[in-house]
Parts: sequence; C-alpha cells; structure tokens
Amino acid sequence: MSVEERIKALGLVVPEAPKPVAAYLPGVEVDGLVITSGQLPMVDGELRFRGRVGAEVSPEEGYAAARLCALNCLGVVRSVAGSLDRVARVVRLTGYVRSTPGFEGQPGVLNGASELLLEVFGEAGRHARAAVGVSELPLGAPVEVDLIVQLHRTSLG
Repeated sequence: MSVEERIKALGLVVPEAPKPVAAYLPGVEVDGLVITSGQLPMVDGELRFRGRVGAEVSPEEGYAAARLCALNCLGVVRSVAGSLDRVARVVRLTGYVRSTPGFEGQPGVLNGASELLLEVFGEAGRHARAAVGVSELPLGAPVEVDLIVQLHRTSLG
C-alpha cells in the first residue's frame, strides 16, 4: 500500500501547504531532504488550540495539537515533493511546546506528532526528535512542529 493510500485508509486529511505570512518558504528541498518551516495546529486557516499546555490546554489537547502540526508539515512535504510516496524516511522532528513553568510533559505532547508519522510511514516514520518547552509561540499556539524528511532517489528518465 502506498503512503498516499495509507493516509486515505487511516481517514486522515493532509491539508494544502499554507501560504507564508512573512519572508520565508513553507518548505525547501536540499540534496534529497525536505525541510519544513514550523507548522502550527491550524485547520482551514484557523488556530485550533490556543494557550499554554499545563494551564489553558491539557496535555491531551496538546497531543491533538501536535498531531495537527504534523499533518500540516506533511502538507508542506507533499507540496515540495509532489507526493508523500516520495518520502523514504522521516529524519527529524523538532517540536516546541508552549507550557507553564514546571510542566515537564513535552515529550508526551509531541508523541501526537511522532505517533502520527509512525501510522503514516510505518518504520520509515521513526525519527530523531527534540522536544523543547518554550514560553511563547506565534499566535498563542500551544505547539509548533517542523520536519526533515529524506526523499527516495529518482532516476532521470
């Protein structure tokens, strides 16, 4: 089963890549890697969650927010690569969790993104990761995620 078929079978919807709102690109390809800009938990242009994990946002909601961030990253990867079937493996996920002082559950929150990537790509979705707690994120989002993925080499036809 292809990655694109697996996404449909899982009932997931990978959104279109967002338009940049400043002087950056949503993603770039360099030497067979796609590197995404940080993605927020947006759905149809609206921030789905707002606040700090450990206060206004529960860890479970943070998990769901991280999952949305990962889906948005996949939209960027698809826009750069043409198809998610070109992904050979997920190399690295970096996640930022806007959390309250003393909250130490950033890894559990970011499992929302990591587990989604495993569902979509299987073992090729297993990746290196950084889980960082921060005091603020754009628009008051509780989570931001970026990805680096490796593409399959394609032969020139």
